[in-house]
Amino acid sequence: MSFRRFVEIGRVARAVYGPDQGKLVAIVDVIDQNRALVDGPCTHVARKSMNFKELELTNLKAKFPHSAKTGVVKKAWEKDEISKKWEESHLAKKIAAKEKRKTLTDFERFKLMKAKQARNRLIKIEFGKLRKALKKTPAKPTRKPNKKLHKV
Repeated sequence: MSFRRFVEIGRVARAVYGPDQGKLVAIVDVIDQNRALVDGPCTHVARKSMNFKELELTNLKAKFPHSAKTGVVKKAWEKDEISKKWEESHLAKKIAAKEKRKTLTDFERFKLMKAKQARNRLIKIEFGKLRKALKKTPAKPTRKPNKKLHKV
């Protein structure tokens, strides 16, 4: 399996640690093999150096030149509609669902459990019907081995 997300100028990443946790940033410049200069003009992240371990690369990429100023990064961000694409991405939806699950009350968790049980019960019933229908249909006859080829 090959890598699909590379550290490159314009690559959008999500900060996973530190004061800007959860915010999107764009890689403006690579400082060394451990750090990058990032900027998040539309997510209110000031231009700063971040360790790659603090970043989670996304599939999104904005197009702007190497070491671009904040204004250029902001224009490219808005032109490529990075914020809109992020909201539609699978990862953003997954994070939002996780946050929503964190805020559930005890009763809401109970209702969710009961809804899942009802759904699984319906699935089990349908699966049983399909299995029963499969048993009623006659099985295909198996092919008998050729006796001429398999003499002992």
